Amino acid sequence: MKFGVPSRLKGRKWILATIGVPILAVAWWVFRPEKLWTNATVNEPSPFLESTDPQPLYTGLLVGAAHKASGRASIYGAADGKQYLRLTDFTTLNGPDVHVLLGRSDDQSLRQDVATGRLDSVELGPLKGNAGDQTYNLPASVDFDRYNTVLIYCERFHVVFGAAKLERF
Repeated sequence: MKFGVPSRLKGRKWILATIGVPILAVAWWVFRPEKLWTNATVNEPSPFLESTDPQPLYTGLLVGAAHKASGRASIYGAADGKQYLRLTDFTTLNGPDVHVLLGRSDDQSLRQDVATGRLDSVELGPLKGNAGDQTYNLPASVDFDRYNTVLIYCERFHVVFGAAKLERF
């Protein structure tokens, strides 16, 4: 009696390898499991050290949604008319394709862990790091009465990591 690989599979090993290796590579790229063990800490200095009298306009505390997130999100207006989002004492889990958005607090797709449908939002850019202080430039035409929530959002899986409802300072 012989033990080992059955003879019908011996000739098909190359087929399994040809199909299996690309599937594993794509699965790794989609889920990016190494992000579970890596942290990217950012500690950008405040851009207001160079401008005079920055005015806080809105602020809110980040609350975790599908994942743990914490920190403060604040909107500042500089003397030159530019506006910035500043995340301070920020921390969340790392993940693939995570972005910072301004969204609407009344958006029904944000009521679940996985956002359904298209978000009505303003893209501020990819998340610079999953921990630390960081600053994002805001478009000049943002309507804070409409886009009143800062979102940490995974584009690939449509998952809200955390949100901060902004209130006037």
